[in-house]
Amino acid sequence: MRTTTLGELEVGRIGLGAMGMSHGYGGAGSDDEESIRTIHRAIELGVTLIDTAEVYGPYINEELVGRALKGHRDAVVLATKFGLISHEGGDGADSSPANVRAAVEGSLRRLDVDHIDLCYQHRVDPNTPIEDTVGAMAELVAEGKVRYLGLSEASAGTIRRAHAVHPITALQSEYSLFTRDPEDGVLAVLAELGIGFVPYSPLGRGFLTGQIRSVDQIASDDFRADNPRFVAENFARNLELVGIVEAVAAEVGATTGQVALAWLLSRGEHIVPIPGTKRRERVEENVGADEITLTADQLQRLDSLPPAAGAHHNEAQMQMIER
Repeated sequence: MRTTTLGELEVGRIGLGAMGMSHGYGGAGSDDEESIRTIHRAIELGVTLIDTAEVYGPYINEELVGRALKGHRDAVVLATKFGLISHEGGDGADSSPANVRAAVEGSLRRLDVDHIDLCYQHRVDPNTPIEDTVGAMAELVAEGKVRYLGLSEASAGTIRRAHAVHPITALQSEYSLFTRDPEDGVLAVLAELGIGFVPYSPLGRGFLTGQIRSVDQIASDDFRADNPRFVAENFARNLELVGIVEAVAAEVGATTGQVALAWLLSRGEHIVPIPGTKRRERVEENVGADEITLTADQLQRLDSLPPAAGAHHNEAQMQMIER
């Protein structure tokens, strides 16, 4: 697989999001051994960016990733996130300096590593100035516990303020054919400052794979059950949009998900999507997107897709996203 850079970090062009291995999607539950085999297969295929967070589980996803990386630590860029759990007795988002340190120390223990390659603030904390948060993160860099810093779902203004305190290596935000929000100023700021971009949910939480054809496929304990894009009145409209992607995929001889990822890769050199999966065959499929070249006509048709119906998070989660 081709490589690119996020700031000074060299990574494979497609990463792996580990969240779904132990968090969020409900249904039959997790299979840790298959998840570990999936991470190992990803590494074999050239995937180097592995993404987790303390809130996934909570905590158990970091433990799982830590077990999977035994004997493979030097082959990966390990990323995790803090800020949605308070270790200081608070409730909800907390990126206070004391909580930053407590969270990172906990992540190091669960991952069983001596440093984190890329440490993100998971969501901007409205109660803590970003300068204070990044200052605390910079102290951890100076101590060797963190190598590079990232933000998630931050606005252009916050990115500039953070970068002025300490270089920001990557921004992780939702971006896909269904979610184009970062094109409204954020991508331009990243390019200006030399910051890489890591799109999460690049396959629209599975919608853009073409494998979801009915709302009945979503289990009641799946977090997508209350996602506005998966409710009946929006589902049918979004399925029509997937049909356009499927038509391009048929022309290319690829899967719908591969076309969605190839489109993302075409958006810029320093964009590294992190599709999530817990199955080896899906990793193999996703990595195959790196070999796909879309024509100018195909890209134009995908670029022209109308907006997806419904917000990309429920109301409570949308309030945590800085715009």
